Amino acid sequence: MKRVTIYDVAKEAKVSLATVSRVINGLEIVREDTRLRVNEAIDKLGYKPNAIAQGLALQKTTTIALVVPEASFSYTGQIINGLLDVAKIYKYNIMLHTVSEGIVEIGEIIDTIIKSRVDGVVIYNDKLIYDELKALTNYQFPIVLIGNKMSTNNICSVYVDLEKAVYELVSEYLDKGKGDIAIVQDRKNKYMIEQLIKGATTAYERRGLVFEQYIEIPQEYRSSYQYLKEYFKTRRHDLVIAYRDSQALAVANAAAENDIKVPEELEIVCIIDSKYNSMVRPQLSSFTFPSYDLGAVSMRVMTKMLKQDNFDDREIELSYLFTPRQTTK
Repeated sequence: MKRVTIYDVAKEAKVSLATVSRVINGLEIVREDTRLRVNEAIDKLGYKPNAIAQGLALQKTTTIALVVPEASFSYTGQIINGLLDVAKIYKYNIMLHTVSEGIVEIGEIIDTIIKSRVDGVVIYNDKLIYDELKALTNYQFPIVLIGNKMSTNNICSVYVDLEKAVYELVSEYLDKGKGDIAIVQDRKNKYMIEQLIKGATTAYERRGLVFEQYIEIPQEYRSSYQYLKEYFKTRRHDLVIAYRDSQALAVANAAAENDIKVPEELEIVCIIDSKYNSMVRPQLSSFTFPSYDLGAVSMRVMTKMLKQDNFDDREIELSYLFTPRQTTK
């Protein structure tokens, strides 16, 4: 079946292509009888305007770029679903870009995005550091960051306060007399680990203590597990906090190799919940974040920015819930 084009509509309505374009884009400089004739031709032929072409006529593409790290797909599925659902309501298209560490960097992605003439950008990247975020302020289109707390004239953010989550967790353990608490390094998530350390440090300081238990993985070790097997031969902790599931599992397995019982002798908390946390044994205690809402709220904020609506809250914090499982008592 032949695809109906704007040329077919112009021929049927006996008007110019420019006139059809003006009608499609809702411009008011078209006579009413001409507008009716064009709309009748559109209905008769079943013409569906191309959203991107339509947007270009208005200097808008009705397209939002979504940037996510390739390595975080297992965490970002629900975020993407929430964003897509809201985008559909407001008739926006989503153009997905992935950042691959060491292959495709954020700067390259932004350059590509600028050339594609999108209306705005939503970025989920738990590896972005302050200097990289600050560099984004040089761009003139609206940006919404997921996971990082930051705002400027053209940047808003939707996030969960990991620093506060760890502060509350560590405070609870300290108040129960369990003061030997450690955080294990995650080389892939430097920014997020810094938030965890800040939360733990504050909890210790408010009780007149010093937080010193940061387990740093030496560069010569290819995996955390290999190092932790050696580490736990001589070290013990009340609680070890890991950022993601693979790190938490490395702690659990390394502890088992050294006959350390979990959770009787060592408790483990994984910050980011995933589908694997309840599938492995022992099941990993973790924080549950509203992933779908992170995406949905971010897209809603983007629509407000594009409409230049006035809103005061440019840094939107969402809540979290601690889910105890088999690695905590």
